[in-house]
This record gives sequence, structure tokens and C-alpha cells, in this order.
Amino acid sequence: MVRSTAIAAAVAALALQADAAGLYPKSSKVLQVTTADYDRLIAKSNYTSIVEFYAPWCGHCKNLQPAYERAAKSLEGIAKVAAVNCDEELNKPLCGKMGVQGFPTLKIVRPGKKPGKPTVEDYNGPREAKGIVEVVKDKVPNNVKRVTDAKLDEWLDENKDSAKAILFSEKGAISATLRTLAIDFAGLVPIAQIRKTESAAVEKYGITKFPALVLLKAGSDEPIKYDGAMEKAGMVEFLSQIAPPNPDCPPAKAKKDNKKKDKKDAKKESKFSKASASHKSSEASSAATSAADETLEEANKPTESPDASLKDEDTPEPIVISEVKPTIPVIADASGLQAACLNEKSKTCILAILPKDESAEAATTALASLASIHKKYDDLKSTLFPFIGVPSSNPIATSLLKELSLGSDDEVHLVATNGKRSWYKKYSGTAYGPIEVESWVDAIRMGDGKKEKLPESLLAAAEKEQVKEEKVPEQEPIKIEIEEVVEEPEAPIPEHGEL
Repeated sequence: MVRSTAIAAAVAALALQADAAGLYPKSSKVLQVTTADYDRLIAKSNYTSIVEFYAPWCGHCKNLQPAYERAAKSLEGIAKVAAVNCDEELNKPLCGKMGVQGFPTLKIVRPGKKPGKPTVEDYNGPREAKGIVEVVKDKVPNNVKRVTDAKLDEWLDENKDSAKAILFSEKGAISATLRTLAIDFAGLVPIAQIRKTESAAVEKYGITKFPALVLLKAGSDEPIKYDGAMEKAGMVEFLSQIAPPNPDCPPAKAKKDNKKKDKKDAKKESKFSKASASHKSSEASSAATSAADETLEEANKPTESPDASLKDEDTPEPIVISEVKPTIPVIADASGLQAACLNEKSKTCILAILPKDESAEAATTALASLASIHKKYDDLKSTLFPFIGVPSSNPIATSLLKELSLGSDDEVHLVATNGKRSWYKKYSGTAYGPIEVESWVDAIRMGDGKKEKLPESLLAAAEKEQVKEEKVPEQEPIKIEIEEVVEEPEAPIPEHGEL
């Protein structure tokens, strides 16, 4: 009989392996980008963008999702908040080109001097909504002119044949909203900001409240005052009486109208979807059985097999294909474990210290989870530190339990170690399913969480080349007979440092 926790582990493993859907639904404010439209929507956009490269199975990506959604709502109309699912085959070339090595990776993309040649930089700021919004707003380029009473006439004379807009503000800083408005109307309506303290300009245009937006039509000095809310959409509509705003990116290419082809493709897609669904269902059933690592009794009695002696010569023998489950190496000898993970030069390792009863449910679930996680990285051709099982028969297992205060040898323990930097980090969870363990592995990859000092007693000394001093055999002094010795004055001994 299958235990409920084993079934849960199997379901979680399936979710980890089969979760190809993205994190963000179609209704999300987060713009979902693919390799096919990244160039048009992001690289050639007039707007500043923040782009998240993620995998739907990544624990940190799931943790970031709510904050990223809130940031997208706050930045709507100011900057693009986009996401690329690197787990999709179509997007893997783009993720590789952008240098993505871990998830989530965030990059800020800003318009460059040449169209289609943006500036790309890593985002290393806070991973919460407010911090993301502040950093991205700061990256929006500024095309708004700060104007004073002394420079007002000069600015008005710069483009006499063009309409102009002025924002009167109590603040000196130019907001991201106004900077984005200037991008929308670049080449159409020059925009300036004048502070409340510039009394001559304030009096000239009859400004009585702040902030205030006015529009000056070409050849006119009579202001048209905006009376709506100081929000992006309303201000865009106000300035659109002069000209429609610039599009934020090039339009999508029109698709050719080929109804017959569309119907044919639709049929093919329908057949593929059915076959794919059937295949996924089959894989899911097989994977569930594998992950549970239990024997399930069939509800119906098996049918009787035909007599093995009765063979049809025309019927070929069935080919039996056994499913190979992913595994991690298990090291039972002390020297092997020290060479792999516990020496002064070793980098990060994940050790699964197994109980005496290695068939215990928690142990088999933990090993299955680690194996499925590592296989996913291997399939993505992404580098991940080694995962190693340590049986109780390994002499170092007892030392690890004692020195790291891990607990009883009747339980499985997961611990990350780094000999070179002398730290370790314990897994504090009680569930060993792939989702929980993956979240812990992600935290280690990202350097999150507290680490503890790894005792030196657990580390083997790094191998060093021993250079033996060669002893020069003593030789008898050579006697030279000199008939006459002429004494010469001794040369002075040079001071230290002199040549």
C-alpha cells in the first residue's frame, strides 16, 4: 500500500518535471516575451524595460512573482516589465544569448544611441516591488528641459513652429512620468519643467495651483491648461490634440491571409495536441510510479499469460524498454568523500547523509528529489554543484552528524558544504519533496540565508607538492699551494640594496 507522503512526493515530482507553463497568466500586467518578439518589443522599444529570465519550476522565481506583478502595475505607462520563460525550447537561444546562468536573472534594457542597439545591464537591486520600481524609474532617460525665468524666452524661440508643453511644479526633480511623456512626444511636442519659485513664468501663464500642465500651440503664447488628474493616460490624451504619440515599439508584421493553410495547420496542431496529451499522460503515470518507489497492487487481477512454449513464429518477440530513473552518486568511503567535497580546495556540494535504513521513506524521497533536480539542470545544460549521497557506513557520516549537530542517525539530513570558503548550511525543512528541496538549493545558488562555520576537523588537507631539499655532499677542501701571496686591499662590502 502506498503511503500518502510518497504519493505527495510523486505528484510534486511530476509537477516539477511537467510544469512547462509560465508563471504569468495572460491577464498579468507583466509583458510575456519570446525569442520571436524580444527584438521588436524590447530591443527596439523607446521605453526602458526590466526583463526577468525565469524557469517556472524555480522556487526563487515563484517567490519573486507577486512583487514583480505589483511592480508591473506601478510602472504601467512608464517602463516595460517583461518576463521570458527560459524553460520553453523556443526561448533557450535568447536566454543563452543574454548570458543567463541562474534563475531568476533580471536585466534592465534601455534605448541606445542607435535604434535597435540598446544598453543592457544586470539588475542587482532589491527584489521587492518598491525597490524594483525605484531603480527602474531612475533608469528612464530624461528629455525634459529645466527652464528658469532667465531662460524661458530662449527656450520658446528654439522651435517657433512647434507646439510646446510646460509642467509647473513645486519640485525640482523631474518625475519618471514626465520623462516618459517626453519620450512619447519626442520630435512632436518639446516639454519643459518650471519650478514654482520662477515667479515671472508663473505670473505670465496665470498658474495658481501646482502641479499644472499647459500646452502652447505653435505661434501662440496663450496657454491651454490641463484640468485632469496628473496621470500618464490623461496627459497623453491632452497632448494628443497636437499629434498622436510615438509608438513605444515597431508594429508587428502583418500575417499573410491564407485560410486553407490555417485550417490545415489547425488540424495538424489538433492531432499533435492529442498525441502530446496522450504522451504526457503516459509519462505522468510512469513517473508517478517511479517517484513513489513503491509496488502498486492492481485493482483487477492480471490476465493469464500464454504458455511460453507456444510461440508464433510470425510474431516477433516484444522489446522491453526499462525506464532509467535519475540518480545521484553515493560515496561510501571516507577518502572518496574528502576528495570530492571535504577538503580545503573543494567548492559547494550538497550532501544527503542517509540513515541506517536507507529504504526509509524520507531517504528515498530526498534522493529522488535531488536526482530529479540535478537532471533538470543537466537537461538544460546548466552547471550545478554536485549532489552526493553519504551512507551511514561511510566513517565520515558519524563525524558530520556530530560536528554539524545535525541530529539522529535514524533520519536523512541534507547539508551544503564549501571547503574552500569553510561554510555549511543545513536544510531545516521537514518535507523532502522536489519543490521544497529545490527552493533550498536555489537559496544556496543565490547566496541567500545564513551560513555557519565548517569545522576544520572535517576537511582533509589540500594536496601540496613537497619539494625536498637536496643535500650537497660535503667535499674535502682543495689544497692549492701558492709560493707567494700578494695582499690586495679588500673591496668594501655593499650596503643592503646597493648594486
